[in-house]
Amino acid sequence: MLKAVKRRKADTVFVLIIFSIFAVSVLMVLMLGASIYKNMTDISRDGQEDRMVLSYIWTKVKNNDDAGSVYVGDFDGIPALCFDQIYGETLYQTSIYHYDGWVYELFREKGLDLYPEDGENILKIGALTFEDIEYGMIRVSTGAGSLLITPRGSN
Repeated sequence: MLKAVKRRKADTVFVLIIFSIFAVSVLMVLMLGASIYKNMTDISRDGQEDRMVLSYIWTKVKNNDDAGSVYVGDFDGIPALCFDQIYGETLYQTSIYHYDGWVYELFREKGLDLYPEDGENILKIGALTFEDIEYGMIRVSTGAGSLLITPRGSN
């Protein structure tokens, strides 16, 4: 009878050890999966923000594309995509630029002196550049890709 009790205790200990190994294995797989998921989400989010900025700029260009009104300009020493609009008798300028890690938009009367931080911050991204290329086209680039704009009135 003593042998039978010892055998059951040994069987119980063996089952508990197997269960513990299984539980630790499941926990490790879950932690690894969560880590992979977080990394993939971060990568996707970074690219998504860059694509969102390009889409935003594309929409702004299409909504404000009067002949000759879209161009690469300079705002307080920062390259900017500029849109000129006339309201009444006054010429206004919208500037989209990258400053301090953010994409900003600033609507102002053209020639009015303002600072880059006066604009409305749109989205935080790593880089945004504007480049005049041949035939009046403009290349807008972020870390994830680029957009080629052909404004109305370009050759």
